Amino acid sequence: MITIQLRGHCLSTHLHHFHSLSAGPFSSFRVSLSSLPKVVTKKSAQSANRESPVLLNYLINTLDLPKPKALAVSNRFPWVRSVEKPQLAVHFFKSIGFTDAQIQSAVSNVPQILLADVEKTLKPKIQLLQELGITGSDLGRLMSTKAIILTRSLEKILKPSIDVLNKVLINGIENGDWLRVLRRCDWVIHKSPHLRLIPNISYLESVGIVGTQLSSLLKRQPHLFVVPEPELKKLVSRLTDIGFSTDSRMLMHGLHTLGCISQESFSKKMLLFQSTGFSKNECMEMFRRAPGLFRTSEEKIRLGLEFFLETVKLKKSTVVQHPTLLMFSMEDRVIPRYQVFQLIKSKKLLEKDPSFYYVMCLTERLFLEKYVSRFKENAEEILMAYKGHLIDLEEE
Repeated sequence: MITIQLRGHCLSTHLHHFHSLSAGPFSSFRVSLSSLPKVVTKKSAQSANRESPVLLNYLINTLDLPKPKALAVSNRFPWVRSVEKPQLAVHFFKSIGFTDAQIQSAVSNVPQILLADVEKTLKPKIQLLQELGITGSDLGRLMSTKAIILTRSLEKILKPSIDVLNKVLINGIENGDWLRVLRRCDWVIHKSPHLRLIPNISYLESVGIVGTQLSSLLKRQPHLFVVPEPELKKLVSRLTDIGFSTDSRMLMHGLHTLGCISQESFSKKMLLFQSTGFSKNECMEMFRRAPGLFRTSEEKIRLGLEFFLETVKLKKSTVVQHPTLLMFSMEDRVIPRYQVFQLIKSKKLLEKDPSFYYVMCLTERLFLEKYVSRFKENAEEILMAYKGHLIDLEEE
């Protein structure tokens, strides 16, 4: 037995020693080394042969897929030797109004739909979606990003899930709610409804989110219906710890907010309020009164706080009592109405000045009736105060 030790020796010396041996155990070693390039070449050839030239050409020349994407798709289906099924699938999609771009996007995302049976697989599922009120260009846009729906079992997943959700949406087909739900989260019809959908609906109903509230939550945050049940319970627990009651309609709005922002985002907005002088309890009170406020951008909140506290000189307690003030559009509502409010006060056109919050909450029609067209002698000046900011913006 010969032991080879390379440490401390020159590699060329050992190579010379190997070549000087005409027989013995190293003769087979030389053969195996010389055969390595052939092995690599053979594997490369096998990999190259995995491509389906017919499918590859079809994807590039007919569907206009970029070559790297077309290669990735064709390599997934090396057994394909005919484009008959892809041609039938594409013809079907075009016949129901899909654009070339929508078909290209759908195939790029879910290439297996090209090989699906049109009559047995694609058509029944498309018809089911059409029965939900998703038709024409809406259907094409949905499938361009959510074509994975077409790979789900019709009888075991799609139909049972839709039956469950139809009871929640109530008039979802007539109102176009199904399109909104599936565009936001198609996962609600990806698995058997018994796994998450039904348990989550039962839990939400047990904490008081029922009827139109349940329907509203599904339309706004459908992913909450398919998250793991412990995660859903954790969100509800956070809300009850903050002070939300299961008897309050605000619980649904709070869940909507916590369902669409991260804990980090929530904490940042808490710190923003506290940096302006609000206590933690005051922050929680604002969240309980207007959960949607925490879905507002930090920049909008910052600008609102500066304007209401420094320009309007509102008390912090007023902002805490009416946090929806921070959700109004500064450009379209707050600033122009404030200018009118100030002008009316300066001219003493009213015996008793209304509260600033009341003025902010009026509909556009009522605001114009009460504070613009009502004062005919000053109407032009008031209108200029109201619309002047728009003129300034146009000049800029």
